[in-house]
Amino acid sequence: MSEIGQDEVFGVVPLEVLASMPGLDFVRGVFAGTLPQPPIMQTIAPFDCTAEAGQVVMHSVPGLRHYNPIGSVHGGYAATLLDSAMGLAVHSMCPRGSGYTTLEFKVSFIKAMTEGTGVVKTEGKTLSFGRRAATAEARITDAQGRLLAHATTTCLVFELLKA
Repeated sequence: MSEIGQDEVFGVVPLEVLASMPGLDFVRGVFAGTLPQPPIMQTIAPFDCTAEAGQVVMHSVPGLRHYNPIGSVHGGYAATLLDSAMGLAVHSMCPRGSGYTTLEFKVSFIKAMTEGTGVVKTEGKTLSFGRRAATAEARITDAQGRLLAHATTTCLVFELLKA
């Protein structure tokens, strides 16, 4: 479990370190704060993050800083949460020496979020993981379990370092 606060370190993990770890260990290290948090996490401030093989859960709170010009939380906030959860779920399945990148993702916005929405839970789950491709899905729900947004992705799986 991790709560990202002002004392957290943000940055990019060196490729050699990333390649030396199984994906699940890497994701858990990011969540635990033993590895730098990706800079994008500053914008969504996740907390109570957990990872199992093929599955991640993150909590966050949408706020006024996430608003668009029409007075609700920008779709980019939800898209960032969903893309992160799906990507990390896929990453948790990567063996040592391999990584992934998103090829495409589709988001469906179901219910608007506001600063009054409160804590939202984003759950990402790997659907398939092969030698070259992986698919995943994610859902954002509010504290009452209502679906706010969902997404699917296809990722390319590849070797990180060539000998």
